[in-house]
Amino acid sequence: MRNTFGLGMLAFCVGSCSAFTVPRLLRASSSPIAMANAAAARRGSSSMMATVATPGAASVKRLTSPEEELLKNTDVFIFDCDGVIWRGDSLIDKVPSVLEKLRAMGKRMFFVTNNSTKSRKGYKSKFSSLGLDVQDEEIFSSSFAAAAYLEQKNFKATGKKVYVIGEVGIGEELDLIGVPHIGGPADKGKTIELTPGYALEIDHDVGAVVVGFDRHFNYHKIQYAQLAINENGAEFIATNMDAVTHLTDAQEWAGAGSMVGCIKGCTGKEPTLVGKPSPLMIDYIVYKYKIPKDKICMVGDRLDTDILFGKDNGLKTVLTLSGVTSEEKLLGAANKIHPDFFVSSIADFFP
Repeated sequence: MRNTFGLGMLAFCVGSCSAFTVPRLLRASSSPIAMANAAAARRGSSSMMATVATPGAASVKRLTSPEEELLKNTDVFIFDCDGVIWRGDSLIDKVPSVLEKLRAMGKRMFFVTNNSTKSRKGYKSKFSSLGLDVQDEEIFSSSFAAAAYLEQKNFKATGKKVYVIGEVGIGEELDLIGVPHIGGPADKGKTIELTPGYALEIDHDVGAVVVGFDRHFNYHKIQYAQLAINENGAEFIATNMDAVTHLTDAQEWAGAGSMVGCIKGCTGKEPTLVGKPSPLMIDYIVYKYKIPKDKICMVGDRLDTDILFGKDNGLKTVLTLSGVTSEEKLLGAANKIHPDFFVSSIADFFP
């Protein structure tokens, strides 16, 4: 019998916009996509909850002496993009000068974003349009992480396809590794007529469903993914679980977590997470560039992705208040994820 779903799935959609849920975090298992199994073994089996069980808010320190507290002992900065470098299509104040000064000091930089709507090539174009000179190899998106994960698993050799809920970025990255895919923008606007006896037919060669942010999310996509996962046994992969995102600089918008939550709700399955706070991207950077983790600082605007990503992977962490996290939330008694430092924006690196 065909699987169906209802209000419970909608509850997962709404809940995923407003609260952080814990997906299955990915630990990649082979190079060059990520560090070898030995890296995971060295890190051990510590859980996310062990990471967030930190001291009270009094231990969260505003960065006041950046040279002594941060710059002197940091060789590499990993920046989130949305809420740190830009909001929507607008640069955050003084970002160009901060990046220029860091490069002049010999600091290496990487830009890691959970936004899967663009490929690395697409993000390169966005950086250029905003007047920022960023190299292709400095950009890591969750669309790339999804493709890297499938490449590491040798998914192409299975002869299976990927069903995509998301925008062009995921498909572009899958094209680069030669993995066939369906869905994505091609399913924009598709509708389902629920007439007696109707059943949605799916491609039984779908072996994975990748879910990312999708401005054209619809019932057809939900049902297709549900059938592929529940009936085909396709792997459920999430690019990220961000509750909200910055599509414009005017307000917060429901993020990919709402789309992932819908699929989680109708399948009862936990996704494999490839974006932050999954370690795949940091493992890749550390392995490829041979960078000691104690010389790396993660800078982001989200506690449950950026800061958790940094802390789980042994990095210094700086939270910037220029994005989704307020100082009130950071210092509130309910928050259990604490960065090493916080700043109003990265302009505070050079007061």
